[in-house]
Amino acid sequence: MSESGGLQQGSPAVGAAGSAPAAPGGGGAECSGAAAGSAGIAAKKAQLRSAPRPKKLEKLGVYSSCKAEESCKCNGWKSQNPPPTPPRVDLQQTAISLTEPCRSCSHLLADHVSHLENISEEEMNRLLGVALDVEYLFTCVHKEEDADTKQVYFSLFKLLRKCILQMGKPVVEGALESPPFEKPSIEQASKNGVNNFVQYKFSHLPSKERQTIVELAKMFLNQINYWQLETPSQRRQCSPIDDAAGYKVNYTRWLCYCNVPQFCDSLPRYETTQIFGRTLLRSVFTVMRRQLLEQARQEKDKLPPEKRTLILTHFPKFLSMLEEEVYSHNSPIWNEDFLASSSTSVQLGLQTVISAPPVARSFSYSASPAALDSSNCGTLSPACKTASAIEANLAGEKRKSTEPFTHEETKRPRVVGDIPMELINEVMSTITDPSSMLGPETSFLSAHSARDEAARLEERRGVIEFHVIGNSLNQKPNKKIMIWLVGLQNVFSHQLPRMPKEYITRLVFDPKHKTLALIKDGRVIGGICFRMFPSQGFTEIVFCAVTSNEQVKGYGTHLMNHLKEYHIKHNILNFLTYADEYAIGYFKKQGFSKDIKVPKAKYVGYIKDYEGATLMGCELNPRIPYTEFSVIIKKQKEIIKKLIERKQAQIRKVYPGLSCFKEGVRQIPIESIPGIRETGWKPAGKGKEPKDPDQLYSTLKNILQHVKTHQNAWPFMEPVKKTEAPGYYQVIRFPMDLKTMTERLKNRYYTTKKLFMADMQRIFTNCREYNPPESEYYKCANLLEKFFYTKIKEAGLIEK
Repeated sequence: MSESGGLQQGSPAVGAAGSAPAAPGGGGAECSGAAAGSAGIAAKKAQLRSAPRPKKLEKLGVYSSCKAEESCKCNGWKSQNPPPTPPRVDLQQTAISLTEPCRSCSHLLADHVSHLENISEEEMNRLLGVALDVEYLFTCVHKEEDADTKQVYFSLFKLLRKCILQMGKPVVEGALESPPFEKPSIEQASKNGVNNFVQYKFSHLPSKERQTIVELAKMFLNQINYWQLETPSQRRQCSPIDDAAGYKVNYTRWLCYCNVPQFCDSLPRYETTQIFGRTLLRSVFTVMRRQLLEQARQEKDKLPPEKRTLILTHFPKFLSMLEEEVYSHNSPIWNEDFLASSSTSVQLGLQTVISAPPVARSFSYSASPAALDSSNCGTLSPACKTASAIEANLAGEKRKSTEPFTHEETKRPRVVGDIPMELINEVMSTITDPSSMLGPETSFLSAHSARDEAARLEERRGVIEFHVIGNSLNQKPNKKIMIWLVGLQNVFSHQLPRMPKEYITRLVFDPKHKTLALIKDGRVIGGICFRMFPSQGFTEIVFCAVTSNEQVKGYGTHLMNHLKEYHIKHNILNFLTYADEYAIGYFKKQGFSKDIKVPKAKYVGYIKDYEGATLMGCELNPRIPYTEFSVIIKKQKEIIKKLIERKQAQIRKVYPGLSCFKEGVRQIPIESIPGIRETGWKPAGKGKEPKDPDQLYSTLKNILQHVKTHQNAWPFMEPVKKTEAPGYYQVIRFPMDLKTMTERLKNRYYTTKKLFMADMQRIFTNCREYNPPESEYYKCANLLEKFFYTKIKEAGLIEK
């Protein structure tokens, strides 16, 4: 088409503005063709705006109604000699005179553009831009095959056409509402250091690692802003269980405010991340995450070295952690007032490491609306999550909302054996690998790595996925879920040959049973089939298997850990299963035993009996992040190791050799050897610890009973209630009480007298730290402490 933009049949010519945009459909990053189309439109507009004024009037006359007579209904001037289609570059374009008649109504061009004679050059250029956008949208309408998208293009076409006629500015009206459509926006919830996700998860990190997170967040937001959404019809085919009506509204908003304005700049343009929030992100995150990681793996050789580690190692971890917050029902990052409420918690930093390790999770497994039905399946994506001050350290309300954590904390009295926080933080900085944002992890696993470490790393890199799925009789079957269920049936049948195939099929497809599926490269390689009995407080594990060529990789352990966290989220804390002789070893490693904690009356008649199998049970601890537990232990071991090395370096001293033997001395007391006491050695005596565990247990039980019955023990019998002592858990980081000690003693926690004495001493120290000396509690602590040490000496656990 020539520059003059001649029109046929009163419609904009096809091809006026370059190629049509990348069709929103498959879901993916914006293609280069779309970017080229946008550049072509911009060049066309620049060329037209530099043209002579008669040429501009000719262009706008095409979209201007005739004003010669009121009875004339012509809505746009049409040239008597339209240019050929397609345009020929060898033909010289001739200037059109304002006296040129219209082919439709025979009135002059001047009659169509009389209202434009006195407008400024700036306004005329704006209207010319709108005119070219109209032509571009006309092209889109005719090329687009999707009905929903075509309808939006046509609506925008009519809107811009009307703007030229009325010389107004385009405003999208109707039921779409005005942006932003949700608060907080995606950008606010996940962007840089001042926004919610980064603030919530990474506020404690050193500046270098924190900057890495900021770069990842910016990269992620940029991907969303140029992501091409699936059309509603395509989405219905992939995920028929989704909220189709809600997605269609958001898709239409995205086209009107984000996608089309990239090419038609006469429309107001917004970034996707600035006007949309959690709802849209949930609908695209699963597909987007999978495609981004797959693209990164395919193009890893093309990446520059400085970006390779960031994208291949850190980006998958970042996405996994963000996914959990996206689909969690109780994530705080989506609260509008999150930043205001979190400002003080950020100042608190990482206060406890030994008692609350730097890996935690908020038990937030939920159904991904992008793929699975929330009623019978869920997407499990837990990842290494750094403990926030709120989650790990603060059990009560703040004493003062404006009271930050200061260096005064380090001046508080400490229980013997406590480690200063400044030393802990210093050690943490030495064991954290600067190249890894979440601590010392490497793809080269050592011989002492945890069983599930390789599987955990594969999950973070997006190689494997975990999904809780199940059949449903109430909803339309999901093709993907059906394929996975068939795959699970095949895995169980091959790995459990003694089980009848019909029996396996019946349970796998039974709506009352669910299965935690392990997916690798889109196919099922393992799973755990189970049935939950919420009213009875337990779950029965029916089948558990990993395909033979994928075994000995830690998948079995990681599967079970995911299952444990899923049940903790659903408040079911007991597993029961019948294990044959080949499975007993596996279940023992996963924490199962023959000591069943569930009362027999709770499960008899509910679970299936298997002849020749052993009933085993497992009790879950809701405070343990099972999928990251081995990481926590590893980190704690490294901290302790470093602390020991530092202590050894402090006490390492070379003493002169013993010269007394040259003088004829045959024997000396051990304690007289220089430096022997500094090593911690003590002569055997009354302070010797009982070697028999039962004897130690009996002795400690007797002492604890005497302490509990003492007249001054009443303040320490139960854990301190937050309502009775406001701010207590802000001041006391390691609470202890006699009830907790009784439970620990019952569970054989006190394997040495030092553990027992340390807990008891902590009770007294905490009391004196929180209460003033003149208080009754302070006096009770002093009297009970004196009584306790009297009993300890009487039992011979320390010297009198």
